[in-house]
Amino acid sequence: MIKINRKYLGIFYIIVSAFCFALMNTFVRLSGDIPTVQKSFFRNLIALMFAFILLKKNKVEIKWHKGNLKFHFIRSIAGTIGILCNFYAVDHMVLSDASMLNKMSPFFAIIFSLIFLKEKVSLTQVIIVISAFLGSLFIIKPTFIGMEFFPAVIGFLGGMGAGAAYTTVRYLGQNGENGTFIVFFFSLFSCLVTLPYLLINFHSMTIVQMIYLICAGLTAAAGQFSITAAYRCSPAKEISVYDYTQIIFSAILGLIIFQQIPDMYSIIGYIIIIISAVIMFVLNNRNRDNYN
Repeated sequence: MIKINRKYLGIFYIIVSAFCFALMNTFVRLSGDIPTVQKSFFRNLIALMFAFILLKKNKVEIKWHKGNLKFHFIRSIAGTIGILCNFYAVDHMVLSDASMLNKMSPFFAIIFSLIFLKEKVSLTQVIIVISAFLGSLFIIKPTFIGMEFFPAVIGFLGGMGAGAAYTTVRYLGQNGENGTFIVFFFSLFSCLVTLPYLLINFHSMTIVQMIYLICAGLTAAAGQFSITAAYRCSPAKEISVYDYTQIIFSAILGLIIFQQIPDMYSIIGYIIIIISAVIMFVLNNRNRDNYN
């Protein structure tokens, strides 16, 4: 049986999650004018059902490890804030600006990992991640002039919430928590938090909108499971840069579905991100070989 290095698994999982979340954003965009909380609820409800089915199928006890409950709540609160803020930003801002702010999450993940998990970050790794971030600016081309302040702050908080959530996932994984249970706890928490608002302010949907939201929920669930597995396998500093592949996937989907053709600035951004990812991979692989 071939044994795959956990670092490589982490990279694989985060690229899969990036593709799934790109699909999720596409379906959310296609679903039309539906309230943010309603979109968030469907996203988490489907993830909850999948997590429950997998827990039962694998006969995993629905119970947290001793001492992990408070971190489950931290992860769930941060993750819920991240989703709601991101969806709110998408609904109230230029999409590229909202995406820009959401892409702050890997940087917050590294910062929180450094502070709370005491994971060391080298200067070279910092430079590479910053270069990938700069590459994303070429693609997103944020138009900060005239941007509404409140939605921008909300979008920024969304990136922070996601970064905190990913860091807590890493901690829970290090402390023996099952990845599926982490997703289950978070999804259940998010559904319970958003359900009261949904019951009061539910907006009727067409069959097509329902299908799009179900697809968004399915791809979100796949992305959630993948990114949970990624951060349980590898530290944020080693794999967070690969999260930027979502921008490439989004560009491809935009071309196919919305007939959006990337301009030269976007192509430059793709090149910068890919080079950054390759350099990070080579350096990590070299360090592993030297250590061995």
